[in-house]
Amino acid sequence: MWVGDITYLPRQGGGWLYLAVWLDRCSRKVVGWDVRETMPEDLVSEALRRALAVRRPPAGLVVHSDQGSQYTATRFKGLVAKHGALQSMSRRGNCYDNAHAESFWSRFKAELLDGGSFPGLAEAKLEISHHIAYYNAERRHSALGYCSPNHFETHLQTTSQLCPA
Repeated sequence: MWVGDITYLPRQGGGWLYLAVWLDRCSRKVVGWDVRETMPEDLVSEALRRALAVRRPPAGLVVHSDQGSQYTATRFKGLVAKHGALQSMSRRGNCYDNAHAESFWSRFKAELLDGGSFPGLAEAKLEISHHIAYYNAERRHSALGYCSPNHFETHLQTTSQLCPA
């Protein structure tokens, strides 16, 4: 299952940038992301396209999000269906359905921004890409036995190969 969400990132001089991510719920790994100056439907679609291109999941993948207009858009639903994935959405007023994404945002903003802001989109893309690379490769998670997402996935693959089907 992948969990998707969008957050607002402060921009120097006022205004916002918008970051969409898709997280692998098992490993907590950021599998796809996109950042823009506006929040169109294509923000979440491009992040999902990137994740699908890299991960190439089998049919049946569940992609979960809130009920934002980007996730209910016809083109987004078409992208999900084209890849044989199943769309799941939080119930109205139930923030706990998307708790993994909300938890990610709180730590992400604290670690990356530390109360600061981005000068512009180009700088944000660069800093976000560096932080996500660090997050996936090195950041340890108590829920993963204090392993990074990449290490956890490697360990999971190795273990599953040792177990007969």
